[in-house]
Amino acid sequence: PPYYFTPKHYGITSPISLAQAKEADLVLTHKLTEALKPYGVFEEELELQRRKALLMLPIVTIRCTFSASQNLPASVIETVGGKIFTFGSYRLGVHTKGADIDALCVAPRHVERTDFFTSFLERLKEQEEVKDLRAVEEAFVPVIKLSFDNIEIDILFARLALQTIPENLDLRDDGLLKNLDIRCIRSLNGCRVTDEILHLVPNIENFRLTLRTIKLWAKRHNIYSNILGFLGGVSWAMLVARTCQLYPNAVASTLVHKFFLVFSKWEWPNPVLLKQPEDCNLNLPVWDPRVTPSDRYHLMPIITPAYPQQNSTYNVSASTRAVMVDEFKQGLAITDEILQNKAEWAKLFEAPNFFQKYKHYIVLLASAPTEKQHLEWVGLVESKIRILVGNLEKNEFITLAHVNPQSFPGPKEGNDKKEEVSTMWVIGIIFKKMEGSENLNVDLTIDIQSFTDTVYRQAISSKMFETDMKIQAMHVKRKRLHQLLPNLVMPKRRKHSTEGLRQVNDSNLDLSLDSDNSMSVPSPTATPAAAAPTLTPVKGGAPGLTAAGQPDIMASPMGPPASKRPGSPLQMERKRLKSDTEVFVLFCSGRDVACHFTARCLWHVKHCGGLQLIIAGIFADLSDVPLVPANPIPVVKNSIKLRLSR
Repeated sequence: PPYYFTPKHYGITSPISLAQAKEADLVLTHKLTEALKPYGVFEEELELQRRKALLMLPIVTIRCTFSASQNLPASVIETVGGKIFTFGSYRLGVHTKGADIDALCVAPRHVERTDFFTSFLERLKEQEEVKDLRAVEEAFVPVIKLSFDNIEIDILFARLALQTIPENLDLRDDGLLKNLDIRCIRSLNGCRVTDEILHLVPNIENFRLTLRTIKLWAKRHNIYSNILGFLGGVSWAMLVARTCQLYPNAVASTLVHKFFLVFSKWEWPNPVLLKQPEDCNLNLPVWDPRVTPSDRYHLMPIITPAYPQQNSTYNVSASTRAVMVDEFKQGLAITDEILQNKAEWAKLFEAPNFFQKYKHYIVLLASAPTEKQHLEWVGLVESKIRILVGNLEKNEFITLAHVNPQSFPGPKEGNDKKEEVSTMWVIGIIFKKMEGSENLNVDLTIDIQSFTDTVYRQAISSKMFETDMKIQAMHVKRKRLHQLLPNLVMPKRRKHSTEGLRQVNDSNLDLSLDSDNSMSVPSPTATPAAAAPTLTPVKGGAPGLTAAGQPDIMASPMGPPASKRPGSPLQMERKRLKSDTEVFVLFCSGRDVACHFTARCLWHVKHCGGLQLIIAGIFADLSDVPLVPANPIPVVKNSIKLRLSR
């Protein structure tokens, strides 16, 4: 009889509802599928078959390479040569058009890691279709990267303690981890987590459509980036999987709504778990706040289901969590309307106007002389931006620091003989509200300088640093952002209208780039040159910026960390003008500072929404201290101070 039947239990708790889908739910799910199509989240069957064919290249190459290195007969090549597994969005079945493929090469015990990074790499070089081939052997998770037929493939390596690799090998088997080195365990982790997720959801097709929806929503709302403190692809997948466990019979339209319902009300930092953690007695570090004190400070823990269990969201900060929870609440309100037929699914994917959301912004600019240096430099700076966000959060006068995961090409300065390559990130800032007539003095000097010190130290220690690699931080008011940002992304504001931005967001819907660490919103293709500041004489003879037509910007060039040598000359002249709407100038007379950065030293007073904002730029001449790199670098420190008053 039916009452003797006990359905399979998913997750660590009982489901919230076992309700079956109704006809209205199926109709809404069909509408959801149609709403997703313009965004390129589905791949055509022909393209999918092409990907499968592409994966045959490393499989054949691996078998030929490893068998040749061991002088094995052709009859045993298929069983002892190795096997390719996939993980990430491709394995989950939610990859988008043109997305990269994450793959793992699993080899038997007679194959050494050196074979993978030598013989296998050399055989790949012989393939004409292979482009941009590079090995990153010293990475935390060693990898070979390549492009084949315009599709990026990342291949990891794991050597198992097996004589052969069986065709039906299940990587979820914890016993495979015995006697493996840590690099192999890290390489296996991606496949093990992905496979566990697929085995822990009640209906894979419902899970996939829901995850496609949530990933697109997260990218459109600028909260998809593990490296910047939001969530990456694996974390979003685990949240969706937990929702599926709680509503095992629901279809995608219902699951999307329940996703926002569950996680807008989730009591963080209670962890999200797909299964009870298991201890395999292999002495590997696992996430456990009872044992590891640092785990107690994680703000939004989402725990991977495969041993060794880890928190996939350790980068999340108070600000990024607040931003995501707010987005969950807005998503709930929108899906409430959709389920009541008061709105269409397209409303869920409308991109919010980040550049109108805050009154104050910090613009971070990373620049380097060449494209190659810029690529490395930007990667390092981006990986450390979460440190800057954390520093700003700790400032007693800042309520929230919201970094936009989308980066932008930096402004081109026509006056430079050498044209630098630069990238910008924008951080929205909310200052604490002032009570009565109390003045608010905000000093961001230490917050920004400690961030740049960290970046420069790592660049120098890793021998990546080159002369003219620079970081600049600027304070910009909302109304002046359009003078720094590309017109395609930040059009000049029209009163009571954001049509320009909405038009751009809706006209470029290709979200094909799929990565756990980056936003998939395409970067702008055109970068207008920024207007060069105009030097004009002001009272007292100190050079300043024209007040008319210039942004309320405090540019802050940062140099590698160094301590000032005693006796270094520094004289400051301050001229107060009659009106508080005129320009105040703070001029550093140190020779190198005056030469390089006088044009950016300013005190600028403007009125904004009843608050008087004074931006002070103070530069100290540190160019005469001994430098760590061999090449001379203009080393400049600065101070950014804001004074907010009624």
